[in-house]
Amino acid sequence: GKLLAARLTGYGHRTDVTVVALPRGGVPVGYEIACALHAPLDVLEVRKLGVPENPEFAMGAIASGDVRVLDKAVIKALKITPEQIEAVTALKKLELQQQEQLYRICREPLMVRNRLVILTDDGVATGWTMRAAIASLRTQLPTDIVVAVPVAAPSICQKMKAEADAVVCLSTPAHFFAVGQSYREFSPISDSLICDLLETTKNI
Repeated sequence: GKLLAARLTGYGHRTDVTVVALPRGGVPVGYEIACALHAPLDVLEVRKLGVPENPEFAMGAIASGDVRVLDKAVIKALKITPEQIEAVTALKKLELQQQEQLYRICREPLMVRNRLVILTDDGVATGWTMRAAIASLRTQLPTDIVVAVPVAAPSICQKMKAEADAVVCLSTPAHFFAVGQSYREFSPISDSLICDLLETTKNI
């Protein structure tokens, strides 16, 4: 987060910037950016939609605001039925709503209309959750969306440039396998830590 903030100094001390982080891992990253830029911090809930036989393999994602993006190529190749897609979506939507209710106790949603949004996570693997987040934010009419992440696969970083207004990727390793490979410490982030970080930035 501190390294990203150093690349984003041009957005510092502006009155129209909001940092939006994807829980859970993106929140500590977003916190460092928000503190460095003196910008408010919010969260946007997203969930990966895994294929029925292999939940770790993404066929799309959903985000707050009833947004869903689907990988039509994967769905066609694996012959996933509409009924299967809806079943996975319903389960993930319930998880998303429960998590969102928890975080909204800590922080009321911030308005991003007519504001520049710096959207961050701890990294981007397939890109589907980030694409869902961008689509969700677009419905709220920000002036610009700047995706800022510590690490992403080179091809995914290029694809995000077509959907965001600007993209900052600190690292794009040629042999990218998982986000965690770029971290010395990649332990799970607790909900209580996320709430603490959101509370800390309320007065920024």
